[in-house]
Amino acid sequence: MTHSNMLLEDIKMALETIRTHKVRSFLTVLGVVIGTMVAILVASILLGVEKNVQDSLNEFGVDNLFILKFDPGIRFGRLSPEERTRKPLTYEDGIAVKEELPAVKNVVIEILAHIGEGPQPIRTARYKNHELTNIVFRGMTSSYAEVVNGRMKEGRFYTDQEDLHRAEVVVIGFDAEKSLFPDETAEGKQLLVDGNLYTVIGVFDKKKSTLNQAGDVEVFIPYRTYKKHYPQDDEIALIAEAYPGMKTVADDQIRGLLRTRRRVPPNKPDNFGISSAEQLGLQFRDIMAGIFQLVVGIVSIGLLVGGVGVMNIMLMSVTERTREIGVRKAIEIRKRDISLQFITEAMTLTGIGGILGVILSLIISFLMQLAHFPSSVPVWAIFLAVAVASSVGLFFGIYPAVKAASLDPVIALRYE
Repeated sequence: MTHSNMLLEDIKMALETIRTHKVRSFLTVLGVVIGTMVAILVASILLGVEKNVQDSLNEFGVDNLFILKFDPGIRFGRLSPEERTRKPLTYEDGIAVKEELPAVKNVVIEILAHIGEGPQPIRTARYKNHELTNIVFRGMTSSYAEVVNGRMKEGRFYTDQEDLHRAEVVVIGFDAEKSLFPDETAEGKQLLVDGNLYTVIGVFDKKKSTLNQAGDVEVFIPYRTYKKHYPQDDEIALIAEAYPGMKTVADDQIRGLLRTRRRVPPNKPDNFGISSAEQLGLQFRDIMAGIFQLVVGIVSIGLLVGGVGVMNIMLMSVTERTREIGVRKAIEIRKRDISLQFITEAMTLTGIGGILGVILSLIISFLMQLAHFPSSVPVWAIFLAVAVASSVGLFFGIYPAVKAASLDPVIALRYE
């Protein structure tokens, strides 16, 4: 009999054993099923979220730099006391970045409530009997739509002239329109925000990102209109658009200019932060990688438990089939063939567990996609999961296989 025929025969015998002891076999590989399923689901969720976040960031422009008085990167916890007490950037800083730096094509100047002393104030938008409280309310210069490629669903963005004359106009996000104007178009309607009336002149198109819909409930008014209604607000954020291929140069130029304007001594660190979609994406990827490593450690414990279960069941199988092993050895079946039979059985058992885990993870991932949650099962994760599951069977099947192969045929034949 050839090696391939023997292997097929061993697999058939393994499947027959699993069929005979269905419940026992299922309970044995339950840890492998759960471990495989969790590993694939976590990988699919993390990859889906990462792609979603990167797409969302890229929508703000791959050549754009985000500038604040503190590092605008992904951060956990509160600002440090030093960051809270930093003086905000100024409108004049934004104008200087735009007019004095050759690598910078355009700049958006954004104003909002002061950051550092408690949470941001909650602004509420109302139209008739519809109300929205989780709006992203900002004052923006008119360059915003061009710099961040703000596609319009209807209407237009406001102009420099409207900003200069402090016009009472507003541009809202796609989801803000759906919530506030469910049965009619928003353009031309009067929207009440924080007690002030604005005329809606435009609605942004829906963003590609499905992870965080906060960006689709934006309510933007001209910079000077905002200053008129909220003279106490002084937090300035800048979005600087670099010329294509000059983002790094623009970063250096902005850093040098702001250090000079904010009188930072040469031996002191920056008292402002600059970031980009690319840097935020890399930072987010590092966080996801850390989470994945943690999950891999947890899943490994599950697979270890499953492996111990497999070894237990295989040792029990060796005991139950002692006479069969004795007969096979008596007719001069080689030790390695007996070992291979038990190793194949263990690998088949855990391999089936891996396949069940893959099927369950694909079903759950599909249901998550139906619920618009980012989840994308990569092909490599499927093959890797089945390979790892089979490897668990290989590793934990070696000892029972060696034990079976080393049985004395005379004693084995006498076994009752």
